Amino acid sequence: MSEGLGKTCAIFFLTLLFALPLGIIVALLRMSKNKVVSNVTRFIISVLRGTPLMLQLLAVTYGPYYLFGWSVSRKKLIPVVIAFAINYAAYFAEIYRGGIESVPKGQNEAAEVLGYSKFQTFVRIIIPQVFKRILPSVTNEVVTLVKDTSMAFTVSYQEMFTIGKQIANSQTSFLPFVVAGVFYFLFNAIVDFGMGRIEKRLDYYKI
Repeated sequence: MSEGLGKTCAIFFLTLLFALPLGIIVALLRMSKNKVVSNVTRFIISVLRGTPLMLQLLAVTYGPYYLFGWSVSRKKLIPVVIAFAINYAAYFAEIYRGGIESVPKGQNEAAEVLGYSKFQTFVRIIIPQVFKRILPSVTNEVVTLVKDTSMAFTVSYQEMFTIGKQIANSQTSFLPFVVAGVFYFLFNAIVDFGMGRIEKRLDYYKI
């Protein structure tokens, strides 16, 4: 099951690598003063949040074949990560947006009076406060991601749960499922501990 463990970790880390920064971009587009850009982004977020991740995995993996006749890639990690990253970016975008909008507008005005540019205000004043405010919500999504990696089985990607299921069927034993469950629990415990440590480091910054 070590191979499945590695593939599960790959889905997890690559998803975060792409989804976290992509979420910021989507959030800024969602908050754009241009109504067309804002409404289109809002619609896309609604679709991604309102449809099952399983469906999105199937669409990204097999959609090119049905639409354009392209062969399905043997390297299924790529479409799997794309589907996960897009899906989670939509959730992170709304978390970011809520955090940004929770910062009092007076701080922007004060920064402007002090001579800060909009970019400097956003990076030096807004972002530190937003990060502290949204950390619990981000932690919740990251924990959910650990469990959602098992959804990759829908496109026959051999991650931890899929391999555990195959072993269980071949040995007619429930033990592989128990092992997989323990792995997900421990993985979540590590993630929760790590995020908790980060949150404690930010205790000096009170809001």
